[in-house]
Amino acid sequence: MRFSCCIWALTGPEEDNLKRMAELGFAWIDIQPSMLATAESQAQAKALGLAVSCVGVSFGMPEGAALDSPDADARAAALAHTSSALAHAASLGATAAYIVPGPDGSADALRRYADSVAVAAQVAQGRGLKLGIEHFPGRALDTAAATLDFVRAVAHPNFYLLFDSGHIQMRGEDPAAIIRQAGERLGYVHLDDNDGVGDLHWSLLDGVMTADSLRGIFAALDEIGYDGGVSLELSPRLPDPFAALKASREIVSECRNIL
Repeated sequence: MRFSCCIWALTGPEEDNLKRMAELGFAWIDIQPSMLATAESQAQAKALGLAVSCVGVSFGMPEGAALDSPDADARAAALAHTSSALAHAASLGATAAYIVPGPDGSADALRRYADSVAVAAQVAQGRGLKLGIEHFPGRALDTAAATLDFVRAVAHPNFYLLFDSGHIQMRGEDPAAIIRQAGERLGYVHLDDNDGVGDLHWSLLDGVMTADSLRGIFAALDEIGYDGGVSLELSPRLPDPFAALKASREIVSECRNIL
């Protein structure tokens, strides 16, 4: 199990953000497709001892492109973006990538989405990457349970659930139970907190998450033999994102020694 951090939790120039991640003690980072795009930034990350764990390939999708679009050209554009992002992720040594569902939860849209993600999962497999999908309140796959059902319906061996603790809280799901249900279909983990209503991406234990519930998450991960990434995904809009990341890192260290 490796401990990472979504670098978009920090604002400012990428060069400064990389330095701050290293200052916080992270060895792993998660990025968006537009990040670490130059040889200079990649060399800086390497010099700082930062390795890429996961890439959120849905970020930066071209306008009008969507994996579930009824328009074939729009789906093709979305797949081209996804394939390019997966290639970038693989070139950086990442082992995981993820997508987020679209807003259309109709049966037709979900069938189109399933066809597209099966192609993307195959491309990811060829690049040596696990492809996950994040359950996302307010979108087509609103709960972790529904998203896990979708993963199983797609039935591609390289398609997994990305578990987000904040999204779990928003929908009142049992985090440990979802992890156990996912089992080998769990591909990645995001940790963040909120008030149980909004997708706020607060520092851990600043909202409804408790130390006991966080320990329960790690206990469930141990129970299923999970050995993938666990990443902090905090909001850059917090009053002091750097302090929030530092506090959350210390909380994880206290709850589970994976640092």
